[in-house]
Amino acid sequence: MTQTKRTWKLVAVLVAALALAGALLTGCSGNNNSSSANYRTLDQIKDSGKITIGVFSDKSPFGYVDENGTYQGYDIELANRLGQDLGVDVELVSTEAANRVEYLQTGKVDVILANFTVTPERAEAVDFAEPYMNVALGVVSHKDKVVTDLDQIGDRTVIVISGTTAETYLTEHNKDLKLEKYDTYAAAKTAFENNPDAVWANDNTEVIAFANQAGPEYVVGIEQLGDTDTIAPAVSKGNESLLNWINEDLKSLGAENFFHADYEKTLLDTYGAAYEDTLVVEPGQN
Repeated sequence: MTQTKRTWKLVAVLVAALALAGALLTGCSGNNNSSSANYRTLDQIKDSGKITIGVFSDKSPFGYVDENGTYQGYDIELANRLGQDLGVDVELVSTEAANRVEYLQTGKVDVILANFTVTPERAEAVDFAEPYMNVALGVVSHKDKVVTDLDQIGDRTVIVISGTTAETYLTEHNKDLKLEKYDTYAAAKTAFENNPDAVWANDNTEVIAFANQAGPEYVVGIEQLGDTDTIAPAVSKGNESLLNWINEDLKSLGAENFFHADYEKTLLDTYGAAYEDTLVVEPGQN
């Protein structure tokens, strides 16, 4: 056989091998319609026997780790109930506010339950289920320098947590304010406590909880800033099977007044009975 013939034969073998590899790859992707997406479908979650849910670990009373190392809080009760109703184990994954969208987009978690306020911008990146709580922004300040209007802040520092609706709102509507951004709730809380001139803008549920727990040294001078929004579970964009199941389960939970019971178990000591009907949303009951 001449050198030329051997060369052409080798080329033919390589072409055939590449074609076979391409066919195999195509076949693999065709067998799993979510292979190009970083999420697990409802059936895949069931088959695995476990659902992963992103929650806060330092935001009492919504999601926190107690002295025994156990997750507790309003969102934790919902996370555990979703796993129970689905018939799978629940793996809780600690997240920060700025990581919530990323954790869904990268498939690190199946669901986010971490005081996730529904906004149009976030709805472009994730899919929200039915809401289970109302929320607005609030502002807390030290008792000697109470802020009841943003115009009173002047050049004082406004502490916010990165990735929250407070950061977005103040950046868009009050560009002259001096924002000091932190990645975690704990870091923001510490910075606020250590700076008597500072104010802290966050979800009103969180600043009210902070003030109630911290005592009379702190006053929530603005209980509602901007519009009232809602908090809802979120799944990866396009994960329709999981989203549809969660929505149906939420409606069933609403029918049994699950969220009022959850409030009374986890939030009543913090907010009292006066806030219950204002904050709680029972899906499917409106």
